[in-house]
Amino acid sequence: MELKKDSNAVSIDMLLIVHSEKRRAAQGAHSDRQADPGAPPQRRGGLQGVGNGIRRWQKLERNELHGTQLTVEVHPQDAMPQLLKKFSLAKRFQGDKNGNTRPRQPGGKDAHAYPWDRSSLKSMPLDLRQFEKLDTYASQVTVKSGLDVLVSDLLQEAHSDLERVRAIWIWICHHIEYDIEATQEKDRQAFKPTTILQTQKTNCDGYAGLFERMCRIAGVHCMTVPGYSKGFGYQPGQSFSGEFDHAWNAVFLEGRWHLVDSTWGSGLVDSTTSKFTFLYNEFYFLTHPALFIEDHFPDNKNWQLLKPPQSLRQFENNMYHKSEFYNKGMLSAHPQTSIIKTVNGKVTVTIESCAPTLFMFMLNGKQEHGLLSLRKNGMKLDVYPPTVGTHKLQIFAKGNSEIYSSVLEYTLKCHYADIDVRLPAELHQPVGPSWFSEQMGITKPSHPEPVIYTSDGRCSVSFSVEEGISVLASLHGDDGPVTEETQRRYIFQLQWEKRTELKVQLPHAGKFALKIFVKKRQEPGNYVFVFNYLLCCTNSKVNWPVFPESFGNWGQENELLEPLSGVLPANRNVPFKLKLHGVAKALVKGQDTWPLTLNREGYWEGSCSTAGCQEVYVMVLENANHNFYSYILKYKVNAQ
Repeated sequence: MELKKDSNAVSIDMLLIVHSEKRRAAQGAHSDRQADPGAPPQRRGGLQGVGNGIRRWQKLERNELHGTQLTVEVHPQDAMPQLLKKFSLAKRFQGDKNGNTRPRQPGGKDAHAYPWDRSSLKSMPLDLRQFEKLDTYASQVTVKSGLDVLVSDLLQEAHSDLERVRAIWIWICHHIEYDIEATQEKDRQAFKPTTILQTQKTNCDGYAGLFERMCRIAGVHCMTVPGYSKGFGYQPGQSFSGEFDHAWNAVFLEGRWHLVDSTWGSGLVDSTTSKFTFLYNEFYFLTHPALFIEDHFPDNKNWQLLKPPQSLRQFENNMYHKSEFYNKGMLSAHPQTSIIKTVNGKVTVTIESCAPTLFMFMLNGKQEHGLLSLRKNGMKLDVYPPTVGTHKLQIFAKGNSEIYSSVLEYTLKCHYADIDVRLPAELHQPVGPSWFSEQMGITKPSHPEPVIYTSDGRCSVSFSVEEGISVLASLHGDDGPVTEETQRRYIFQLQWEKRTELKVQLPHAGKFALKIFVKKRQEPGNYVFVFNYLLCCTNSKVNWPVFPESFGNWGQENELLEPLSGVLPANRNVPFKLKLHGVAKALVKGQDTWPLTLNREGYWEGSCSTAGCQEVYVMVLENANHNFYSYILKYKVNAQ
């Protein structure tokens, strides 16, 4: 026996002897025959006092006995066992009232209601701000030697089981890379914790095994859970069978089981390059089971931690909301199935969010064939597939970040394509005014809906504009005379006080995108797109010309009553009527010059002959003391 002293305890290396009942009886009889009947009984091995409350076993005669070598520690009653400190098991594995140190199997106490009650993304109340210091520390811990030392270093700043699990989770998510090659080659060596620490690479089995091993060293009950997943390569609506394709963990905290997936918490694999990128995902730490089941189906239904549990068929058919769906504040989506059939060539998708959010969509990789309108808490999307067949619909959300992330993916089955609903290619998202246009300075629109129908090819749209904001509009169609040069000439912009009016004339029947841009006057840079309207006209007789071209001196408060057409007839006397602010004189210049006079209502009136000219200009003199006239409007004259 070897005695090892410490300041508060003594540990003893000793040999444990276990005798069968038969042998002990035989040894007892032999001892009775050898002993002196008058002598007091003696023990072969016993306890002797060594002072200070510390005792040790007498040395056994090893040449006669055989057994198992073990270490026993005897310590003062109020002291922490040194051996338990060493293995970090002092508190966690004490056992229950019956002395059982094994965690119980998941039961009713662990089950959460299904479907999700929207209460929290987590399975227990958490304030992530409490982890800020611990997360920073754990992410910077480096591997010095083995797993025990690594866990010991991680736990320096952890003071509860929850913090121990958090520290381990953070370290794995920030240091272990998903090994695609080892996964494809099914290299079992890559799953061993010692190998993982050396290469800092592994697959999902390795992630789960490492997480379980580190939790056990830290004294936290943890299990590895195998099952099916809707991960890399998943296609909406696919079925699952055969070998399980994923593994994750369950940890026992505060009397209940909770779910984590450190593989998916660490990053993602690019579907095009098949390369892994570290991208921390908080969603998979203690995820609410009603959300976890959307992409994790365990081999044992008890590990769903749900009441009622879901069947494999339900798992396959249920809509898959990606983690970013919830990370960016989404609450629900409709339809709730991943495969949608069109109705009369149309599919409608709605999303509810807990706060105003920007969205965009792509149909077969292009931002076409859909009307996406923003709502205060969500969005509505109408999609019109251009052809019969199967189409891929992806929906993206921006949330609080500057980057759009994919949150939903649908497969559309189209059995009838409505060719009459072809939308302009330049119809961008969103369509119609919303909370976002209000945020950008455009409020109180005359047309709150995204689609405007006009029977004669003309319409007038107005809205209030915040002070210091400039508005620019352009018209876009797929056919006819609307070109880059003329896309703003079919719109005539008027402004009075704090309201802007856009008079629109369509060159022909069809569908057009009326795009609205804004810019702060005092700031450099380009105009920013805010939203657009969809203008629809079925009148085949519509053939409106462009408006007159306006120049920079056309004041914001000016108003044009006539002529509104930018193309004037030849050899005609054409009347003019305008409201012009802050000018001393006004005239119309063609082949000759015709002055305009100011009437009692504040309008400048007059007429001009178009004979012998190709262009006509409206000019103003802003200062009566000067002789310099400025061009404000330009008209074309039809050829004779």
